[in-house]
Amino acid sequence: MSYRGRFAPSPTGDLHEGSLLAAVASWLRARQQGGTWLVRVDDIDPPREVPGSTASILSTLASLALHPDEPVWLQSTREGAYRDAFQSLRAGGLVYECWCSRADLAAGGGVHHGSCLSPPRDRQPAWRLRVGDAVIAWHDLVAGRQTWPVADGGDFVVLRADRLWSYQLACAVDDAAQGISEVVRGRDLIDSTPRQILLQRLLGLPAPAYAHLPLLVDASGGKLAKSTRAPAVDADGLPALRRTLTRLGLPGAPDSDAATMLCWALPRFDLASLTGKVAIHMAEPL
Repeated sequence: MSYRGRFAPSPTGDLHEGSLLAAVASWLRARQQGGTWLVRVDDIDPPREVPGSTASILSTLASLALHPDEPVWLQSTREGAYRDAFQSLRAGGLVYECWCSRADLAAGGGVHHGSCLSPPRDRQPAWRLRVGDAVIAWHDLVAGRQTWPVADGGDFVVLRADRLWSYQLACAVDDAAQGISEVVRGRDLIDSTPRQILLQRLLGLPAPAYAHLPLLVDASGGKLAKSTRAPAVDADGLPALRRTLTRLGLPGAPDSDAATMLCWALPRFDLASLTGKVAIHMAEPL
């Protein structure tokens, strides 16, 4: 199968340097493999979405010569695909209704196993996937061999009580629909991977390979995130791009335009050089 990679930001704010690290690494990896690089906007959570951030993220990517090879997908347009997947799980008895509040979850140790801990209530339920005793193992191209007993986290939500689809379901369905062969993303999402692989197996979908990059963290060791007001990549993104390349093990990028810097980086980038590395500190000398 030909290589197909993707970058899938959430429109919860402007692009910051932590996300740029994933965007650049996934672009370089796709280009090295002679494959296709896609951008998909994970806009399935309207309450968290910041108006204008989708346009801002796409504009920043374009200004740094990070152009997708196919039209951008918006998950907000994929309702039918998610519903079909959900109905398949439901028909197989693999999901169940759940009315649990946070207090209910706390009383049960925060973990569901096979059934709701609360009696039905006068409101819409969420729907949870029965994970059973599933253990998911894969070889991560950066983090190494991974073995995750999915049951340790309990049955997880695939359809929220507010009728919004979960990230796990939407991501599993769309990676398969887009033919993604390898996912290059931040290590903060590694605990989502076993759940997504499980969903893909239950739905009869192919699973991509995975490479979870070290996280870019601040002085206190916390990951950069839009929710903690991580600074956005500024209008002149070239300094941020140069810093990103250095963090990916590519110091000395030419003082030039973005396209030239990326072309310079392309033959030099080595995903294996990041193996086993968990975090990259912003304070590290560049």
